[in-house]
Amino acid sequence: MKAVARFLGLKAGFARPRLPRLRLDMADTAVYAVGDIHGCLDELLALEDVIAADAATLPGRKVVVMLGDYVDRGPASAQVIDHLVAPPPAGLERICLAGNHELAMLDYLEGRRGRFPWLRIGGESTLLSYGIDHRRLVEICRDDRQVDDTIRKSIPATHLAFLRTLPVLVETARYLFVHAGLRPGVPLDKQTDEDLVSIRKAFYERADLMTRYVVHGHTPVEEARRDGMHVNLDTGAFFSGRLTALRIWQDKGRYFSNLPQDA
Repeated sequence: MKAVARFLGLKAGFARPRLPRLRLDMADTAVYAVGDIHGCLDELLALEDVIAADAATLPGRKVVVMLGDYVDRGPASAQVIDHLVAPPPAGLERICLAGNHELAMLDYLEGRRGRFPWLRIGGESTLLSYGIDHRRLVEICRDDRQVDDTIRKSIPATHLAFLRTLPVLVETARYLFVHAGLRPGVPLDKQTDEDLVSIRKAFYERADLMTRYVVHGHTPVEEARRDGMHVNLDTGAFFSGRLTALRIWQDKGRYFSNLPQDA
């Protein structure tokens, strides 16, 4: 675990509290799972319009499960969080899960990791969305501590509260919704937060061992599709322009996108 902490840039002695895990009853409920957004607000708003229009045709409860990675890389991370903090469209409920990029941002803001591990994975674009030019800030501040203090004081309290309260998993009778995947062979209650938001190879190599379908993002793919017992919805919105959702209703799936040609 110490080696993992060093790799992630986490500081010794600063443990992150275990993130919440939720349960959802999907009886008479349509669930719309949405892949990685990465600061692409326009794509999110367009996809939400598609989801809202479809949901209006269905009876019962409608829940949108956001699969994490709202920040970094794209141009409007702060505005995406503003939108997700606000109420969802009428007739919809919304659950926002944590992705590895939210946890990198939170760990930096709360002092568990240094600034540069977050910047290396796209944090600089997130700072720009808050009006913070990191490179200029480094030039004008006395030292790194002043840089960090300035950044941390510039993030709205509502955004920090949002990051702090994100759950890491939604469990249902037949489906598991999570950012990255799960470690096969490990009981659900023993899965670590780091695996749930960051795992790749170990999950993909043995995903056929899962006993419930895993709906996730994290690893960009050209097209969302089911592969055995898992469905990857990360279609690389920040470079492809395509943000993808999967509707699960009455145990059947249908894909939606923000792009008109995908309708």
